Amino acid sequence: MTTNLYFEPIRLPAECEALRAEVRAFLAQEIAAGTFDPHRPGHGDSHNQAFSRRVGAKGWIGMNWPKKYGGHERSFLERYVVTEEFRVANAPVRLHFVADRQSGPILLKYAPEHVKMDILPRICRGELCFVIGMSEPGSGSDLFAAKAKATKADGGWRINGSKIWTSNAHIADYMLGLFRTSAPSKENRRHGLTQFLVDMKTPGITVNPIIQMTGQHDFNEVVFEDAFVPDDHVMGEIDGAWKQATSELAYERSGPERFLETFYVLLELIRVLGPEPDVRSAEGLGRLVAQLHTLRRMSVSVAGMLQAGREPLVEGSIVKDLGTVWEQKLPHRVRELTAFLEPDSTNRTSLEEQLAFATTVAPKLTIQGGTTEILRGIIARGLGLR
Repeated sequence: MTTNLYFEPIRLPAECEALRAEVRAFLAQEIAAGTFDPHRPGHGDSHNQAFSRRVGAKGWIGMNWPKKYGGHERSFLERYVVTEEFRVANAPVRLHFVADRQSGPILLKYAPEHVKMDILPRICRGELCFVIGMSEPGSGSDLFAAKAKATKADGGWRINGSKIWTSNAHIADYMLGLFRTSAPSKENRRHGLTQFLVDMKTPGITVNPIIQMTGQHDFNEVVFEDAFVPDDHVMGEIDGAWKQATSELAYERSGPERFLETFYVLLELIRVLGPEPDVRSAEGLGRLVAQLHTLRRMSVSVAGMLQAGREPLVEGSIVKDLGTVWEQKLPHRVRELTAFLEPDSTNRTSLEEQLAFATTVAPKLTIQGGTTEILRGIIARGLGLR
């Protein structure tokens, strides 16, 4: 083996539980005010600019970033609690979430100081939306097969090509994208990719919507035709962005959002079964809760690794792989467990609506954050199996 896998059994400290109570009180106020409906399927994938700004005002975006950039220098574990509570409540965090989760940390590491001072405080205030430009038509999650090119020009670069499955591109202010600046070498197919910060209002960028089976507009195809990016928007090393991209994926793939996306059907199952479920239902519910608890413990452990300054790419890939499979299977398992309930059971109508939505949204969960095949390849490589 090349990697020793170990998920340390981290426990959330007292300050995290105090923060959890504060977050729940905030969400209860927002729900009471009609900002969002926690029982409406897919609401967690929607965006609400006013809500994001209120979240920023609470100090819950860029929580673990330096204060000089608008952050609050809190821990990854505290950020974990906020993410978990927002996802469980189905809150509309889409506008700021990607910027908070992974784009901001990349800017912190690689952006010039004047770019950091301009953009990071606005992320922390909930004012900016980011999109990730990695996957391409024909290559999917195989990042190193990217063909979209960045060609050197006077004062910057000209970008041509396309990216696909770009969540939020239709509302995004900026993209962090991987573009080919040199051909891959025979010895290293990872060579030749560079990461750029792209202003989505740049001339030459076209966003084409990809509508899901649910009717939602989340994914997009982004086409670049001679779009200009200035030199100071190059992030990190020319031709060496594969190191940055893999680091970024540790942030993207390990959080609670990777197994809580269909969580609402589990809550509805509990409501439908009531306080005294039969033996079959109780056993099935117990298994689901035990599986969820295991995923949560692994995810918290990865947050602890990030807090310690490590880059748990393999562990994060395991959380994403197992979490995606679990949340995809959850609607089917819930349907099995409720198959023999009376049609007029409490909340049965609400459950059917949520199951219908969760079943149709489930296929996209494999696409976002890396396909199962790619993840298992990363895990196998980390274990020295390929």
